[in-house]
Amino acid sequence: MSTYWIKNVSILGGAPTDLLLANGVIERVGAGISTSSTTEGVEEIDGTGLIALPGLVDLHTHLREPGREDAETVESGTRAAAMGGFTAVHAMANTEPVADTAGVVEQVWRLGREAGYCDVYPVGAVTVGLAGQQLAELGAMADSAARVRVFSDDGKCVSDAVLMRRALEYVKAFDGVVAQHAQEPRLTEGAQMNEGPLSGRLGLAGWPAVAEEAIIARDVLLAEHVGSRLHVCHVSTAGSVELIRWAKGKGVDVTAEACPHHLLLTDDLAATYDPIYKVNPPLRSTADAEALRAGLADGTIDIVATDHAPHPHEDKDCEWAAAAFGMLGLETALSIVQQTMVDPGLLDWAGVADRMSAAPARIGRVADHGRPIAEGEPANVVLYDPAATRVIDPAETQSLSRNTPYRGMELPGRVVATFLRGKATVLDGKIQ
Repeated sequence: MSTYWIKNVSILGGAPTDLLLANGVIERVGAGISTSSTTEGVEEIDGTGLIALPGLVDLHTHLREPGREDAETVESGTRAAAMGGFTAVHAMANTEPVADTAGVVEQVWRLGREAGYCDVYPVGAVTVGLAGQQLAELGAMADSAARVRVFSDDGKCVSDAVLMRRALEYVKAFDGVVAQHAQEPRLTEGAQMNEGPLSGRLGLAGWPAVAEEAIIARDVLLAEHVGSRLHVCHVSTAGSVELIRWAKGKGVDVTAEACPHHLLLTDDLAATYDPIYKVNPPLRSTADAEALRAGLADGTIDIVATDHAPHPHEDKDCEWAAAAFGMLGLETALSIVQQTMVDPGLLDWAGVADRMSAAPARIGRVADHGRPIAEGEPANVVLYDPAATRVIDPAETQSLSRNTPYRGMELPGRVVATFLRGKATVLDGKIQ
């Protein structure tokens, strides 16, 4: 394994210093590090102008394998993750077959280990087949080699209150968390975009904010009642932010995530009828996006999660109503957070490290990620150039799919290098 001497890098935006990554750990931190103790293979990296962050952790990634390898594989998805600065991702359960047994989650976990670009932590389904009828093998998945701690029917809501209560009770036994896709199904039948004046003008069935908010309100009360952990996926409305703020004020053990696309993009893009902007939950209003950014800044929203949702060409290049929900997110997440949160002064780089590394690792109970950049810690590190700019070209993504909503947009920042336990998965902006 190579040893990397990173010179004049800024840790979390602080004063320039040096980092020495060796033997899988951060061996030294400090200006003017001597490498005399190392015997071979020291590779020097000029970190001038670069920011060092702990490797990013995504709590919400769709890797599609098994079953939809035409859209993504564990290998291609983790390559995209590494290019985005991620060293760990949680792979959602809506695969084919569904990850609702120990066998399937172990398969995904092993595929991640074999690919080697970032650590893959499978998310187990809450219900068998995501059908919302009976609980899946939660305990067996928790006891498997994959050690599942996050459970979600993401893509579908656990709408049955009794089942949701039982799941919350069950996961307490192994310190798990239920990650809810908050969408009241009866209120969103046939829904296509955010409900509002624009949906009426466009003739697209509206998706009301209350469909999300009603489930969040119910579930925080259930979590409080049983004393369990609840995580709310892809929060998208101002009302949801207020509900989560209220629940936290009451002491409910609830955490929540916002996606980069909901921080930046708004429902006016639906006026193009371009299905690239069709996502679940839908892009919301400018006021909703502002509330999400404020909630992320003050800690009401705990983390940024990508909801990276690759789809093959034929599932997106069609009329809006027939198109699949979802968009790519791994390779652009850090740039979107810089544009929406850092550059306007809502978060500093230490805040980014918390929302995109430490907090998601804590929620997912991932011990070796989200650690501080300090001597003796695992060498999971990303080097980022905040002064760079890039125009997003879908053809350049590591994903097998091309459904990025940022095509042609100029975004700030660029991941220069990503290290997983001291191994460079990205170097000089190129996958290794």
